[in-house]
Amino acid sequence: MNSILSVSGLSVFYFSDREVVRAVEDVSFELPRNNSVGLAGESGCGKSTLGTAIIRSIQNPGKIVSGSVVLNGIDIFSISDSEFDKTIRWKKIAMIFQGAMNSLNPVFTIGKQINEILFEHGFKGNFSKCISETLSQVLLDDSVLSKYPHELSGGQKQRIVIAMALLLRPELLIADEPTTSLDVLVQAQIINLLKRLKKQHGLSILFISHDLGVISEVAELIGIMYAGQIVEFGDSHSIYINPKHPYTQKLIASVPRLSENAIQLEFLKGKPPNMTNLQPGCRFFERCPFAMEICKTDPPVVRDGGRSVRCWLYK
Repeated sequence: MNSILSVSGLSVFYFSDREVVRAVEDVSFELPRNNSVGLAGESGCGKSTLGTAIIRSIQNPGKIVSGSVVLNGIDIFSISDSEFDKTIRWKKIAMIFQGAMNSLNPVFTIGKQINEILFEHGFKGNFSKCISETLSQVLLDDSVLSKYPHELSGGQKQRIVIAMALLLRPELLIADEPTTSLDVLVQAQIINLLKRLKKQHGLSILFISHDLGVISEVAELIGIMYAGQIVEFGDSHSIYINPKHPYTQKLIASVPRLSENAIQLEFLKGKPPNMTNLQPGCRFFERCPFAMEICKTDPPVVRDGGRSVRCWLYK
C-alpha cells in the first residue's frame, strides 16, 4: 500500500497529580496517498486528541507515551521540534482545528492574518500570488482580504480557514469537525470543496467527525473510535453495509433513514467508561449486547485483508 501516513501503536495520555486519562491508546492505521480516512465516534472518544498528536501539537498535561507516526517515510516523532516546524508543520501536514473559524482574530483583516502565516513560516515566494492562488482553490477572491471576520458568512470563514491550512501546499490535511455549526447547505459546500481539492490537487485527508453521514460523503476508509481505541477499520462501503463491531452496529443503526419505515431509532444503553479508571477487557463491555466472560480480557485485533475489528466475536 502506498501510504502517505502510517500510525502505529499510538498512545496519548493526559497526566494530573491524582489521575491519568488514557485518551488515545494503541491506535494503528494507514492513510493511502490521495485518499481520505474518516474517524468517527461519539464526543470524548479521542478523535481530536489523535489528530492533534499526529501534528505534534499536544499540550501539557498531555503526552505522547508510545507509538510512531510515519509521514512519507519519515518518523515525525524522531526529529526535533525545530526540524519539525521548519520542514513539516504546515508544509507537509496541516490541520483545521475544531471551531477554527471562530479563532480568526476579529481586530485584523483576513489579508493581514493570512500574510502573517506566510511570514512566520519563512515563505520565500510571492506573497500576493500565493494568497490569490490559494483563495481561488477554495472558491474565494482577493476581495475578502480587506474584510474583517465579522463581515464574512460562516461558510466564507470556514473556507478562509481551509485556505490558511493550504497556503504552504501540504500533502496531508487533518480536518477536525470542519462542518460543525454550519447549516446543511454550507456543509455541502465544504464537503464538495474538500472532495474537489482531493481530486484536483492530490490532497490526502484525515477527516474527523461524529457525523457518519458527512463522513460517508468524504472518506474511502473509516475508522470507528470508542474510548480511545479504534475498534473497527475498513473501507467505507464494508463498514456501512456490514458493520462488525457491536459499537459500529449500534452507531450506524442510530442514524435515521428516509428510505425506511423505522418506528424508532436505536440507542446505546449505559454510558462510556471512566477514562481515568479503565478496567481490563473490552471497553464496550458494559454496553455490549453480545458481552461474554472472555470480554473481560483485552480483545484481539482481528484482521481480514484491509478490514480490522477489535472484538472477541471474531477471534
